[in-house]
Amino acid sequence: MSERGHTLAFMSDETAPPVRRPALSPSRASDFKQCPLLYRFRAIDRLPEPSSTAQVRGSVVHAALEQLYGLPADQRGRETAMTLVDPAWDRVVAAQPELAAEMEPELRAELLDQARALLSGYYRLEDPTRFDPQSCEQRVEVELSDGTLLRGFVDRIDVAPTGELRVVDYKTGKAPPEARALAEFKAMFQMKFYAVALLRSRGVLPARLRLLYLSDGQVLDYSPDLDELERFEKTLIAIWRAINPPGRQATSVRIRHGCATGVPITRTARCSAGRRRPIPGGRKTRPKAATQVMTRCCTPRSPLHERPKASVSEDRSAARTGASGSRGMSARRRA
Repeated sequence: MSERGHTLAFMSDETAPPVRRPALSPSRASDFKQCPLLYRFRAIDRLPEPSSTAQVRGSVVHAALEQLYGLPADQRGRETAMTLVDPAWDRVVAAQPELAAEMEPELRAELLDQARALLSGYYRLEDPTRFDPQSCEQRVEVELSDGTLLRGFVDRIDVAPTGELRVVDYKTGKAPPEARALAEFKAMFQMKFYAVALLRSRGVLPARLRLLYLSDGQVLDYSPDLDELERFEKTLIAIWRAINPPGRQATSVRIRHGCATGVPITRTARCSAGRRRPIPGGRKTRPKAATQVMTRCCTPRSPLHERPKASVSEDRSAARTGASGSRGMSARRRA
């Protein structure tokens, strides 16, 4: 999502120019809300994180669904979808060659069987032969009025003949019952992120945000209103300003409340549990992966971490309230 004046650029993988400007994505915004140190490791230091089996399975399913909707409507039957799993695996391996060597043949076979089961279950939720999406796996960039750049990939965008816009996201994982509420909160944060991007780029309020849970065969529909998305837009702006305060370089970040008291990331830092952790560039050993460092010292938090300065209280307030500012989610779930 990255053109000035709230314009939108749709670009394929082949034509997309190299990304140069730092931008805010749904996942990185969520990381920063959870813990600024985690954001630092993932977005700035880019510490390597091996893909989990669930992540690889999700990538295969997404690639297969993208291929499915590239076919004529009358060829999108269940049997056809099953044949797309192996080509989808090839696409995923082409993007991540290390998977071919890391994954044992038995695990690969099991993963692909699970992907086929998820695709089969998709047909209980929607009939892909009855409509044509406007786009799938769409890379989008948009610059907000204050200069905040949003970037992400939308699983699917549907446009009705009457102009109504629907944003669809596939969820292949299955959160445990105790983590269900948090998982849905993060998912809806992502959907509102895309809704703001489409609102500012097209001038159209998305009529529906749809989450498709393929593992348990459920659909979550939500219809946002304009006031809610305008508040959420302020949340995104506040998060970006907290990451990059005015006058500082876009690649810098300070650990804040819960990790340290505004001390620049240079050597070590204390996270929410008070444990010291090595920071890249310091004297300690470079951590192998962001998740290894954060697993035992950070816990998910909904509000944005507070900044120590009173002068930024306005940004902090917007970031705290905007993301969860749904005035009673009129979402409906159906089995």
